[in-house]
Amino acid sequence: MYELGIDIGGTFTDLVLLDPATGRSWFEKVLTTPADPSAGALLGIRKILGAAGVKAEALRRIVHGTTLVINAIIERKGCRTGLITTEGFGDVLEMRRGRRFDMDDLLIEVPAPLVPRSLVREARERMSKDGVAFVPIDDRSVTAATRSLVDAGVESIAICFLHSYRNADHEKRARVLVKQIAPDVHVSLSSDVAPDIREYERASTTVANAYTQPVFERYLSAFGRSLSEAGYQRQLYLMTSDAGLTTSDLALRAPVRLMESGPAGGCAAARHVGSVAERDGLIA
Repeated sequence: MYELGIDIGGTFTDLVLLDPATGRSWFEKVLTTPADPSAGALLGIRKILGAAGVKAEALRRIVHGTTLVINAIIERKGCRTGLITTEGFGDVLEMRRGRRFDMDDLLIEVPAPLVPRSLVREARERMSKDGVAFVPIDDRSVTAATRSLVDAGVESIAICFLHSYRNADHEKRARVLVKQIAPDVHVSLSSDVAPDIREYERASTTVANAYTQPVFERYLSAFGRSLSEAGYQRQLYLMTSDAGLTTSDLALRAPVRLMESGPAGGCAAARHVGSVAERDGLIA
């Protein structure tokens, strides 16, 4: 049984095929196809399997690293996304943290939020810092916010309520209401994506997830079909930002966790090479 590693970058798609039993490996490099990255990857798979004389059925595992998520954010090629947040906190993305990466530049221009203020809606609800609901969620405000965003043409909605990392009940209720009105719209909850304290960090991370989720889903669906047609019927694994592995199903729920997938793979490989070479002072 063989193992195949695929890394899709902005310019090249690199592949390595490994026979764990013998340690033999094969390498392939093809041009990335930006319109459909899975097309370039499939070409590379055909070439490397052909060179090794191996059929796709003989693959035990495919591990995939990708810069698709981070590229979609940097190039602003995600989907039209809306944000529903707690009443009174609609400016959470615009206000940021107040810190500037150049303290001496009074005219500094910061990147625009992935969700413009015109696509932010507020819902009447409030959790305390201890997770106690002292303002019950108002279903009508969530429904109105959802209808407004759907009318504005959003494909994905991020939901980030105050202190939901303590108690996610209001966010979960909001998701139910959104799905009742717009079942085809993607929904990302901050309590699922980034259940951590601090509103801006949680909101911006959840928005990034919502912004890339439809794009990533379309890509992964096309890639999965291509692999199936090529004869590979096993699980596809994807590299996360911490150089761990996750399944395609879990990756679809939180693509933001794959933002540093490509660079993380490089660091993990450099660490392995350093270990084999018995060198601990390498720079990758």
